[in-house]
Amino acid sequence: MIELHNIHKSFGKLEVLKGIDLHIEAHKVVSIVGPSGAGKTTLLQVIGTLWRPDSGSLSIGGTNVLEMGSNKLARFRNQHLGFIFQFHQLLPEFTALENVMIPGLIARRPKRELHEEAMSLLNFMGLAERASHKPSELSGGEAQRVAVARALINHPDVVLADEPSGSLDSRNKEELHNLFFKLRDEMGQTFVIVTHDENLAAITDSTIHMLDGRIATPETGATPHSDDQTTQHHD
Repeated sequence: MIELHNIHKSFGKLEVLKGIDLHIEAHKVVSIVGPSGAGKTTLLQVIGTLWRPDSGSLSIGGTNVLEMGSNKLARFRNQHLGFIFQFHQLLPEFTALENVMIPGLIARRPKRELHEEAMSLLNFMGLAERASHKPSELSGGEAQRVAVARALINHPDVVLADEPSGSLDSRNKEELHNLFFKLRDEMGQTFVIVTHDENLAAITDSTIHMLDGRIATPETGATPHSDDQTTQHHD
Protein backbone atom coordinates (compact mmCIF):
# COMPACT_ATOMS: atom_id res chain seq x y z
CA MET A 1 0.00 0.00 0.00
CA ILE A 2 2.64 2.57 1.09
CA GLU A 3 6.27 2.20 0.04
CA LEU A 4 9.07 4.58 1.04
CA HIS A 5 12.66 4.11 -0.07
CA ASN A 6 15.67 6.11 1.14
CA ILE A 7 13.60 9.15 2.17
CA HIS A 8 15.64 12.16 3.31
CA LYS A 9 14.19 15.46 4.55
CA SER A 10 16.01 18.48 5.94
CA PHE A 11 14.93 21.89 7.17
CA GLY A 12 17.87 24.20 6.58
CA LYS A 13 20.93 22.46 8.03
CA LEU A 14 18.85 20.15 10.24
CA GLU A 15 18.38 16.69 8.71
CA VAL A 16 15.15 15.29 10.16
CA LEU A 17 14.67 12.11 8.11
CA LYS A 18 17.87 10.21 7.39
CA GLY A 19 17.12 7.51 4.84
CA ILE A 20 13.73 6.00 5.67
CA ASP A 21 12.85 2.62 4.11
CA LEU A 22 9.35 1.51 5.00
CA HIS A 23 6.49 -0.71 3.82
CA ILE A 24 2.98 -0.32 5.24
CA GLU A 25 0.40 -2.94 4.35
CA ALA A 26 -3.17 -2.15 3.28
CA HIS A 27 -6.10 -2.45 5.70
CA LYS A 28 -3.94 -2.18 8.82
CA VAL A 29 -3.83 0.17 11.80
CA VAL A 30 -0.17 1.17 12.14
CA SER A 31 1.34 3.34 14.87
CA ILE A 32 4.50 5.46 14.67
CA VAL A 33 6.20 5.94 18.02
CA GLY A 34 9.41 7.46 19.35
CA PRO A 35 10.72 10.33 21.46
CA SER A 36 10.04 13.97 20.62
CA GLY A 37 12.27 15.09 17.78
CA ALA A 38 12.58 11.60 16.30
CA GLY A 39 10.94 12.70 13.03
CA LYS A 40 7.52 11.10 13.47
CA THR A 41 5.39 14.04 12.35
CA THR A 42 7.77 14.85 9.49
CA LEU A 43 7.45 11.26 8.27
CA LEU A 44 3.65 11.48 8.49
CA GLN A 45 3.65 14.75 6.55
CA VAL A 46 5.84 13.20 3.84
CA ILE A 47 3.51 10.18 3.57
CA GLY A 48 0.60 12.62 3.39
CA THR A 49 2.30 14.47 0.49
CA LEU A 50 2.17 17.71 2.47
CA TRP A 51 5.98 17.94 2.50
CA ARG A 52 8.10 16.77 -0.41
CA PRO A 53 11.25 14.89 0.62
CA ASP A 54 14.65 16.08 -0.54
CA SER A 55 15.35 12.65 -2.03
CA GLY A 56 13.96 9.14 -2.15
CA SER A 57 10.79 7.57 -3.52
CA LEU A 58 7.22 7.32 -2.23
CA SER A 59 4.39 5.30 -3.73
CA ILE A 60 0.85 4.99 -2.41
CA GLY A 61 -1.37 2.27 -3.84
CA GLY A 62 1.12 1.74 -6.64
CA THR A 63 1.21 5.43 -7.62
CA ASN A 64 4.53 7.27 -7.55
CA VAL A 65 3.25 10.47 -5.98
CA LEU A 66 6.56 12.32 -6.17
CA GLU A 67 6.32 12.43 -9.96
CA MET A 68 3.09 14.45 -9.82
CA GLY A 69 2.82 18.18 -10.33
CA SER A 70 1.26 20.29 -7.57
CA ASN A 71 -2.28 20.37 -9.00
CA LYS A 72 -2.43 16.64 -9.71
CA LEU A 73 -0.92 15.91 -6.30
CA ALA A 74 -3.55 18.06 -4.58
CA ARG A 75 -6.30 16.07 -6.33
CA PHE A 76 -4.66 12.79 -5.35
CA ARG A 77 -4.41 13.94 -1.73
CA ASN A 78 -8.06 15.00 -1.68
CA GLN A 79 -9.29 11.73 -3.19
CA HIS A 80 -7.01 9.14 -1.58
CA LEU A 81 -5.84 10.52 1.78
CA GLY A 82 -7.68 11.60 4.91
CA PHE A 83 -6.20 13.59 7.80
CA ILE A 84 -6.98 13.70 11.53
CA PHE A 85 -5.19 16.20 13.78
CA GLN A 86 -4.74 16.38 17.55
CA PHE A 87 -7.06 19.37 17.99
CA HIS A 88 -9.55 18.34 15.26
CA GLN A 89 -9.04 21.58 13.25
CA LEU A 90 -12.76 22.01 12.54
CA LEU A 91 -13.78 25.33 11.03
CA PRO A 92 -15.62 27.18 13.82
CA GLU A 93 -18.11 29.03 11.61
CA PHE A 94 -19.51 25.82 10.09
CA THR A 95 -21.73 23.11 11.58
CA ALA A 96 -20.55 19.55 12.16
CA LEU A 97 -22.34 18.48 8.97
CA GLU A 98 -20.78 21.26 6.92
CA ASN A 99 -17.30 20.48 8.27
CA VAL A 100 -17.67 16.84 7.23
CA MET A 101 -18.77 17.88 3.73
CA ILE A 102 -15.86 20.26 3.02
CA PRO A 103 -13.38 17.77 1.43
CA GLY A 104 -16.19 16.53 -0.82
CA LEU A 105 -17.08 20.07 -1.87
CA ILE A 106 -13.42 20.65 -2.72
CA ALA A 107 -13.63 17.52 -4.90
CA ARG A 108 -16.75 19.05 -6.57
CA ARG A 109 -18.98 16.14 -5.66
CA PRO A 110 -22.77 16.67 -5.94
CA LYS A 111 -24.03 18.51 -2.88
CA ARG A 112 -27.09 16.31 -2.31
CA GLU A 113 -24.98 13.15 -2.45
CA LEU A 114 -22.47 14.70 -0.05
CA HIS A 115 -25.18 15.78 2.38
CA GLU A 116 -26.61 12.25 2.53
CA GLU A 117 -23.20 10.63 2.94
CA ALA A 118 -22.06 13.11 5.59
CA MET A 119 -25.22 12.45 7.58
CA SER A 120 -24.63 8.72 7.23
CA LEU A 121 -21.09 9.11 8.57
CA LEU A 122 -22.25 11.25 11.48
CA ASN A 123 -24.87 8.62 12.26
CA PHE A 124 -22.15 5.95 12.16
CA MET A 125 -20.20 8.07 14.66
CA GLY A 126 -23.25 8.41 16.89
CA LEU A 127 -23.51 12.13 16.12
CA ALA A 128 -26.59 12.43 13.92
CA GLU A 129 -28.32 14.61 16.52
CA ARG A 130 -25.30 16.94 16.65
CA ALA A 131 -25.12 17.58 12.90
CA SER A 132 -26.38 21.17 13.14
CA HIS A 133 -24.09 22.09 16.06
CA LYS A 134 -20.96 24.16 15.60
CA PRO A 135 -17.60 23.02 17.04
CA SER A 136 -17.93 25.28 20.09
CA GLU A 137 -21.11 23.37 21.00
CA LEU A 138 -19.43 19.95 20.85
CA SER A 139 -17.42 18.09 23.46
CA GLY A 140 -13.80 17.21 22.70
CA GLY A 141 -14.69 13.62 21.89
CA GLU A 142 -17.57 14.68 19.66
CA ALA A 143 -15.42 17.18 17.77
CA GLN A 144 -12.76 14.54 17.14
CA ARG A 145 -15.35 12.09 15.82
CA VAL A 146 -16.57 14.82 13.45
CA ALA A 147 -12.95 15.19 12.31
CA VAL A 148 -12.79 11.43 11.67
CA ALA A 149 -15.99 11.64 9.60
CA ARG A 150 -14.49 14.52 7.62
CA ALA A 151 -11.38 12.42 6.94
CA LEU A 152 -13.57 9.61 5.56
CA ILE A 153 -15.99 11.57 3.36
CA ASN A 154 -14.05 10.99 0.11
CA HIS A 155 -13.45 7.28 0.81
CA PRO A 156 -9.67 7.62 1.21
CA ASP A 157 -7.39 4.62 0.94
CA VAL A 158 -5.23 5.91 3.81
CA VAL A 159 -6.10 7.92 6.92
CA LEU A 160 -3.18 9.73 8.56
CA ALA A 161 -3.53 10.84 12.19
CA ASP A 162 -1.16 12.96 14.28
CA GLU A 163 -1.71 12.43 18.03
CA PRO A 164 -5.47 12.07 17.40
CA SER A 165 -6.32 11.28 21.03
CA GLY A 166 -3.73 13.54 22.65
CA SER A 167 -6.28 16.12 23.79
CA LEU A 168 -8.93 13.63 24.98
CA ASP A 169 -9.73 12.18 28.38
CA SER A 170 -9.36 8.45 29.06
CA ARG A 171 -12.92 7.47 28.12
CA ASN A 172 -12.91 9.41 24.86
CA LYS A 173 -9.43 8.09 24.01
CA GLU A 174 -10.63 4.52 24.32
CA GLU A 175 -13.72 5.21 22.23
CA LEU A 176 -11.64 6.86 19.48
CA HIS A 177 -9.09 4.05 19.44
CA ASN A 178 -11.85 1.45 19.15
CA LEU A 179 -13.35 3.47 16.31
CA PHE A 180 -10.16 3.17 14.25
CA PHE A 181 -10.35 -0.62 14.34
CA LYS A 182 -14.07 -0.61 13.59
CA LEU A 183 -13.41 1.57 10.53
CA ARG A 184 -10.58 -0.71 9.40
CA ASP A 185 -12.89 -3.72 9.62
CA GLU A 186 -16.04 -2.16 8.14
CA MET A 187 -14.67 0.36 5.62
CA GLY A 188 -11.26 -1.10 4.81
CA GLN A 189 -9.12 1.96 5.46
CA THR A 190 -5.41 1.88 6.29
CA PHE A 191 -4.57 4.01 9.35
CA VAL A 192 -1.12 5.45 10.05
CA ILE A 193 -1.08 7.08 13.49
CA VAL A 194 1.65 9.10 15.19
CA THR A 195 1.15 8.67 18.92
CA HIS A 196 2.77 8.87 22.34
CA ASP A 197 -0.08 6.76 23.74
CA GLU A 198 1.45 3.42 24.75
CA ASN A 199 -1.98 1.81 25.11
CA LEU A 200 -2.86 2.63 21.50
CA ALA A 201 0.55 1.52 20.16
CA ALA A 202 0.18 -1.79 22.00
CA ILE A 203 -3.02 -2.73 20.17
CA THR A 204 -2.23 -1.53 16.64
CA ASP A 205 -1.53 -4.15 13.97
CA SER A 206 2.12 -3.05 13.79
CA THR A 207 4.34 -0.36 15.26
CA ILE A 208 7.05 1.70 13.56
CA HIS A 209 9.73 2.79 16.03
CA MET A 210 11.69 5.95 15.20
CA LEU A 211 14.86 7.36 16.73
CA ASP A 212 16.91 10.32 15.47
CA GLY A 213 15.31 10.38 12.03
CA ARG A 214 15.67 6.67 11.37
CA ILE A 215 13.63 3.51 11.78
CA ALA A 216 14.86 1.78 14.94
CA THR A 217 14.49 -1.71 16.34
CA PRO A 218 12.23 -1.71 19.42
CA GLU A 219 14.58 -4.01 21.34
CA THR A 220 17.78 -1.99 21.08
CA GLY A 221 16.85 1.42 19.70
CA ALA A 222 19.56 0.90 17.06
CA THR A 223 19.05 1.54 13.39
CA PRO A 224 18.27 -1.81 11.75
CA HIS A 225 20.25 -3.36 8.93
CA SER A 226 18.55 -3.81 5.58
CA ASP A 227 17.41 -7.33 6.45
CA ASP A 228 15.86 -6.31 9.78
CA GLN A 229 12.14 -5.77 10.31
CA THR A 230 11.15 -2.10 10.36
CA THR A 231 7.91 -2.74 12.18
CA GLN A 232 6.93 -4.79 15.19
CA HIS A 233 3.86 -6.84 14.33
CA HIS A 234 1.33 -7.61 17.02
CA ASP A 235 -0.49 -10.91 17.23
